[in-house]
Amino acid sequence: DTAGIPHMLFTITGLAAWTYFSTLLSDAGNSVVGEQAMIKKIYFPRLVIPLSKALSGLIDFGITLICLVVVMVYYGVQPGSHIVWLPLFILLTLVSGLAGGILVSALSVRFRDFSFVVPMIVRVGMFATPIAYSASAVPESYKVLYYLNPMVGIVEGFRWSLLGSDAPDILMWYSISIMILLLGFSVFFFTKVEHEMADIL
Repeated sequence: DTAGIPHMLFTITGLAAWTYFSTLLSDAGNSVVGEQAMIKKIYFPRLVIPLSKALSGLIDFGITLICLVVVMVYYGVQPGSHIVWLPLFILLTLVSGLAGGILVSALSVRFRDFSFVVPMIVRVGMFATPIAYSASAVPESYKVLYYLNPMVGIVEGFRWSLLGSDAPDILMWYSISIMILLLGFSVFFFTKVEHEMADIL
């Protein structure tokens, strides 16, 4: 059930948020290993490297949003008053991507093979995120487990703010809380291993 929204538009909207998240996760995750030559030469806050990927990814995301607007015009769908919440969900997508990317970048320094596992996790995660289907299709008994994926609430909110689809479930705050905890742990872990990076690389 897409609440009357054309299925292609419904899917593309969810895919837009997911693509930015997955790109940021992958780019930030590989960033430290990719910049190892610079890390060995000079000292600077290493956290700057994965954080910089968020800004570069926003350019691609902006182009994606323009294409999304074109599709909305084609289907004659206009955003409602909920669009004021769109910047919040874009920010949450950015934070979610960084939360995973910072952790992966720190782990990849010591465990190089970890970077090869991330694409598989991203691919599986896409099917565990309501992109081509609504989160309301998930049985109630699995909802709490389902919302362990932080992108579930974000994709639903992103779609709601743009298309006026069903409002996100209250469990969205569960997803956001997990994302914030993951970000805090990722930054903490990164700063713990930061001083060893030049030696290990």
